[in-house]
Amino acid sequence: MTELDIPSPSSLEVKAVWQSLAEAHRHLAELKGLCESLPNRAILLDTLAIQEAKDSSEIENIITTHDELYAYDQSSSASPAAKEVQNYIAALKVGFTDVVNFGLIRMSTILRVQEEVEQNNAGLRKVPGTVLKNQTTGAVVYEPPQDAVVIEKLMTQLVDFIHAADELDPLLRMAIAHHQFESIHPFYDGNGRTGRILNLLMLQREGLLDLPVLYLSRYITSTKSQYYQLLQSTRETRDWVGWCVYIVKGVAITAKSEIRLIKNLRELMQATKHRLRNELPRIYSQELLNNLFRYPYTKIEFVEKDLGISRITAAKHLDALAANGFVEKKKIGRTNFYINRPLFNLLTQISLNDE
Repeated sequence: MTELDIPSPSSLEVKAVWQSLAEAHRHLAELKGLCESLPNRAILLDTLAIQEAKDSSEIENIITTHDELYAYDQSSSASPAAKEVQNYIAALKVGFTDVVNFGLIRMSTILRVQEEVEQNNAGLRKVPGTVLKNQTTGAVVYEPPQDAVVIEKLMTQLVDFIHAADELDPLLRMAIAHHQFESIHPFYDGNGRTGRILNLLMLQREGLLDLPVLYLSRYITSTKSQYYQLLQSTRETRDWVGWCVYIVKGVAITAKSEIRLIKNLRELMQATKHRLRNELPRIYSQELLNNLFRYPYTKIEFVEKDLGISRITAAKHLDALAANGFVEKKKIGRTNFYINRPLFNLLTQISLNDE
């Protein structure tokens, strides 16, 4: 691979691609509108990012639990897996902010995302020797470009392709760019996770979503063997239809799942708001409600900061919420967490196949 491998638009003008694009765009438009209707959209970024980070990291065999992630702090007691997932969340937010500020996905954006994912600044590969192997057999499956000059040239071409002003559908652009990024394999580590964040940033930049809340990693995790098989077969045959249909279908399936999730989240938030107003009117505020839905595992420090109140008052608020069944108090290590159990269940139990 010495040049970017971009299929001709005419080769993708087939019924299977058109049909998958129509469905995906329909569900994406509904998802975008639903996100815009929420009073505090930042809640989605904070709560749903954890699910995406967990699923994306799981593809790389970085396994942790929801409990550990929601109760995460930066102490040395946190597991290496939990720390890696939190690095992914930080990387996603770095990329999101960059696209908001500049309207572009620059080379520096990609480098910063990977730096956050891996917590190093090694940058693009400069030393040859990287090969991709079958995890079971150890056989070499694919050898990405080895020469540092070629890698940098290909990445420059990829950034140009991402911003090209042509008639290519943005979902096809995302599918092709993801394949090419993974084939360039530009970094020593973190290529998979960086590539999956890049998908979200492209959707954001194209205006298909205002927030990066379409979490394709769950779809890829559930179809992992097909994902890797199509990555390689597309390299070998240059038949892009199967790959593009697979990715675009994933967008539709994931968007439908996120629509269900956000509708349920909105209903749960409204029900909790009414209960709070009726049962605990003296402590009710929109800021307190937002806190309970921003952090499935909240704690005194979070309430103190978000509401601008004293530690003693924050503790009293949370204990009142626990006494009235709004949250479940649980001591983890030396910290008392207050778990919004209905929210936790909603975020962790939704399926791609729910109807």
